[in-house]
Amino acid sequence: MMLRRSILLVMVLSWTLVASAVDTGKPAPAWRGTDFSGETVDFPAVIAGKPTVMIFWATWCPYCNALMPYLGQIQKDYGADKINIIAINAKERGIGDPAAYVADLDFSVIDVAEGDVIAEKYSVNFIPGLMIVDGDGNLAWKRASTELPAGKTIAELWDGQVREQLDLLLAAD
Repeated sequence: MMLRRSILLVMVLSWTLVASAVDTGKPAPAWRGTDFSGETVDFPAVIAGKPTVMIFWATWCPYCNALMPYLGQIQKDYGADKINIIAINAKERGIGDPAAYVADLDFSVIDVAEGDVIAEKYSVNFIPGLMIVDGDGNLAWKRASTELPAGKTIAELWDGQVREQLDLLLAAD
């Protein structure tokens, strides 16, 4: 009986810690990663006070492939001087070449290789994990789950939601 209570307590505390680590309005968990060129990326220092779109992606993910061009247009429309985009490769299955994928993007991102540990900190269970961190390092928005199939419709939905949140954050500055 005592063992059961202890296990239950540990499970509840673990769930609470994970759940609270990703609540909007709270500080986003800090992390250190490595980009595809071997350089260290430290979060939240890397955001340099700018709103930041974070995407946890994988080469095999059709949702990610549909969304990336929209993120590129967001980067172009808002400007690298106003926002950041951090692309964290996670849950990669060894199918594709994530370094080549990032190199082929027609926009610049802050890239992070092998981001599974970071994804765990943010409770990213499904790819893409898509969220926005404000310039102070607080989680401002994260995407809700969807039943929509991968493709233009969902990419346009997320594009609109990301732009709406960036507009709110930039207007507040």
